[in-house]
Amino acid sequence: MTAADSSHLRSWGAVRVAVPAGRVCGSLVAALLLACALLPAAPATASGPHDAGPVGWASVNGGTTGGAGAGPESVWTVSTRAELKEALANRGDLTAPKVIRVEGDISGHEAGDGTLLGEQDYAPGYDLAKYRSCFGADGAEWSDTRYDYCKQQRVLRQTGSNKEKHQIQLTVPSNTTLVGTGGDARLLGVFLSVNTGTNIIVRDLQLEAPVDYFTTWSPDDGERGSWNARFDALAVVTGRNIWIDHCTFTDGRYPDRTAPVGFHGERVQRHDGLLDIEDGSDFITVSDSRFTDHDKAVLIGSGDGRGDRDRGHLKVTFVRNLFTDIGQRAPRVRFGQVHVVNNVYRGRAADTTYALGIGVESAMVSERNVFRYEGPGARPGVLVAIYGGTRFQDTGSWLNGRPAGLDAAAAAEAPDGFSTDTGWAPADVYPYRPLRSPAAVWRHVLNHSGPRHR
Repeated sequence: MTAADSSHLRSWGAVRVAVPAGRVCGSLVAALLLACALLPAAPATASGPHDAGPVGWASVNGGTTGGAGAGPESVWTVSTRAELKEALANRGDLTAPKVIRVEGDISGHEAGDGTLLGEQDYAPGYDLAKYRSCFGADGAEWSDTRYDYCKQQRVLRQTGSNKEKHQIQLTVPSNTTLVGTGGDARLLGVFLSVNTGTNIIVRDLQLEAPVDYFTTWSPDDGERGSWNARFDALAVVTGRNIWIDHCTFTDGRYPDRTAPVGFHGERVQRHDGLLDIEDGSDFITVSDSRFTDHDKAVLIGSGDGRGDRDRGHLKVTFVRNLFTDIGQRAPRVRFGQVHVVNNVYRGRAADTTYALGIGVESAMVSERNVFRYEGPGARPGVLVAIYGGTRFQDTGSWLNGRPAGLDAAAAAEAPDGFSTDTGWAPADVYPYRPLRSPAAVWRHVLNHSGPRHR
């Protein structure tokens, strides 16, 4: 794999992609294409799924252009983990504008020789059943001496987890466009992360959440204990101006329903979130994407006690996304000013804990979202959950074709002091034009969300 030094560039709005030289007819056309590619990115548009720029919070604070303006030496085409890691490093010039085009499948577990690593490669001798047994039959308390192998299993779990993290985590630096090609580009088991990066675009990719081979049982988490997996499909930590567009987030080949049975007859939780946004991250738009077949999907905010990091930040827009068979956190918000507009939610009411989670000091504005849930229990109270928050407003959302009544549902669950005055209005911050009928929202989201063929 080499950078596209011999390629010419085509302008793709805020994205620049490589066009093989053999497809360009004539040096004059090639020169014109190269000149166009080096023009500044077009400004954000008022509405719609245009390539020129994001709608929502990612359009403010200077906007989000990713790798726009990348030189030919910083346009990469990758199809292996090693190539992707090399492209992200960009020959040591990490923060220079760069465009990385992903072709086909890239596995986070792919070793340098092309083989795929597994649990026993990271921690030979680790055994989940043995690890579980060291907590006792009811999972109440760990003991190093319960069996002669318990101390060994504890150490293997810790070292294996660290080795897996080192292998699968790939960090996206500032001024990067990471874009899938062909409509079928997939990151499989990659723990993609942004750590203090700014001005980043992730588009047209399928992201299959990593399986944590070394998930942790925490007996004191909740009433009966809980499994806590470590890795997200995408984690944004202290990131600014991030645009996530036309992606699919899913558990893919490894849904939770196929996981081993753990304590209390429940499945072992091997996945963490699909998308986490935390530690003061800001100015983020998630648009025209799909979130499918997962329990705890999207978390915004580091924790109730992290106001020192998150207060005044976590400004995020979710627009025209499809949430299918999501158990909860679509999204769950602490502290942030979050706009959730023209999204579609569908699934079975019995499998849904909630859709919108209103956490401490959050100010969520919900607008013209479509909820379609099958089976008994499809009621407004399933859509909204209060976790210490007191400010929430919905305008014009629908549940199974009727007004959703989300404000009343939130007020019924919220403590004293609940208000539909969120203290901010999206229209005062950025221009947008929402789709106004449930049929229009449904049709647009089902037809246009997810990766596109490029």
